[in-house]
Amino acid sequence: MAELADWGYIGLFIAAFLAATILPFSSEVVFSALILAGMDMWGCIFAATLGNWLGGLSCYWLGHLGKIEWIEKYLKVPKAKIDKFQDWLQKKGAWTAFFAFLPGIGDIIAIALGFMRSNIWIVAISMLLGKFIRYVLFIEGVNQVISWF
Repeated sequence: MAELADWGYIGLFIAAFLAATILPFSSEVVFSALILAGMDMWGCIFAATLGNWLGGLSCYWLGHLGKIEWIEKYLKVPKAKIDKFQDWLQKKGAWTAFFAFLPGIGDIIAIALGFMRSNIWIVAISMLLGKFIRYVLFIEGVNQVISWF
């Protein structure tokens, strides 16, 4: 991870992208290192948000590769229930992508939304908002810790 910090914004973008995929990775270390090295706060927020957002969308598309028929066949869920759930996801459920920034369950949310064919535009917008707010709050936390010293 330290090597990615040497790459500046591009390294942060890569770290954030990897952190949003199913790979176990953390962008916060690289983000913090760049802030402590004096990099521009908004440049870091932009690079991290963009990378994390595109990584989250890759999870969405990974889920989109799945087949709804698998739920019926292997999990024995009736087609009517699947259709009802998909309708809910198309209308309101796609906004749950906002929470794709959460550690542990964020990847599952993004994959499930892709698997259930949620509205990509709502998923993309809400995921972007969630990931942006995540990094803004993170930088506020880093600045708070820095102010103690």
